[in-house]
Amino acid sequence: MATRERFLDRIGIPSSLFFGFVGLLIFMIGDGVESGYLAPYLVGRGIDIKDVASISAVYGTAAALAGWFSGALSDVWGPRRVIATGLAIWMLFQVAFLKIGLAHPTAASVMVTYGLRGFGYPLFAFGFLVWITVAAPQHRLASAMGWFWFAFTGGLPTLGSLVARYSIPRFGSYSTFWIATALALMGGVILLAGVREKRGTQRLIKEDKNPFVALLHSITLAWRKPKIGIGCLVRIINTAPEFGFFIILPGFFEQIIGFSQAQYLTLLSAIFFSNILWNLLFGLIGDRFGWRLTVATCGGFGSAITTLLLFYVPSATHSYPASLAVGMLYGATLAGYVPLSALMPMLAPSHRGEALSMLNLGAGAAMLVGPALVSLFFGAAGIRGMMWIFAVLYLVSGFLALLLTHEEEKVAIA
Repeated sequence: MATRERFLDRIGIPSSLFFGFVGLLIFMIGDGVESGYLAPYLVGRGIDIKDVASISAVYGTAAALAGWFSGALSDVWGPRRVIATGLAIWMLFQVAFLKIGLAHPTAASVMVTYGLRGFGYPLFAFGFLVWITVAAPQHRLASAMGWFWFAFTGGLPTLGSLVARYSIPRFGSYSTFWIATALALMGGVILLAGVREKRGTQRLIKEDKNPFVALLHSITLAWRKPKIGIGCLVRIINTAPEFGFFIILPGFFEQIIGFSQAQYLTLLSAIFFSNILWNLLFGLIGDRFGWRLTVATCGGFGSAITTLLLFYVPSATHSYPASLAVGMLYGATLAGYVPLSALMPMLAPSHRGEALSMLNLGAGAAMLVGPALVSLFFGAAGIRGMMWIFAVLYLVSGFLALLLTHEEEKVAIA
């Protein structure tokens, strides 16, 4: 047991949270099963593509609010209670989505049931993110964050898409949603039953501090410390294109390039398989060479380039291997943002929960911004224009990340 704990601590996983990472991975597999086929499934059930984008935007709005609350509520309740609340919300509205929203699907019925489910996963996942910042030693924090994003994106959408890839032909699209539900429940139970670290069961602020003041401070922190606001914006740009891609890339690869649904789902898994591996590497790289520069150069500038490659290489070649290659490059550069999760608390070290609330607000808002941009501009810009819009956003985020200096910043020299 001691040998295993030393090994886990050495690679950046706090041993006391090991089952939390396992549970998070399985929960996010369940959450991510739908990511590669929900949009075309809804279109096939008679919902217009613009309504699908609007549904995703409502889901993103709920996720943004829940992401913001996750850090502040962790301060007030303790991360464990936030995680349990997120799991309960996810399960309740997932069942409502499947039994009511999809019974006779309309944009309104899906928007309400699926949209409200958006409150669930950020409370679950980002509550655990706060727990990591409490339990992980500072010199291993970026590495621990790398493992968090390894588990997060390992499920959504990497392994989740693979589950869909093999489940849909055997059991059908609707039954695959129920398989996803069972996986999410399993992951939640593993995390809550397996993690016994005591600090996550307690509120993170003093007992005499008013909880409403804590929630208010998480809003005003962006004004009191402007770099927190900038970091939140960088986090939005980090994955806003990704959630936009979930809407526009199925049609691009299946209808324009000519790949099958199975090929597209495999491509999506390959993109994020690359991403989860590089999540770990960029955690280590960020600890060594500097969190800020890693986010700016590898994340922002790198993703701007690979986003354009993701469009132009398949368009020019119609080659599946070439598409896999540029997709995996995109997944790698997307991982360059991983050290931002370690950097944000250091921008306000006395208000870590509140700083992570803003980080998580950005993560949730990305689910709103990406689909909203598609809804606003896809009709006029088309797929080519959307890819350029997303590439420019990544470029802007690179320059913004360069502003995120903090007092204890140390850039290692190889």
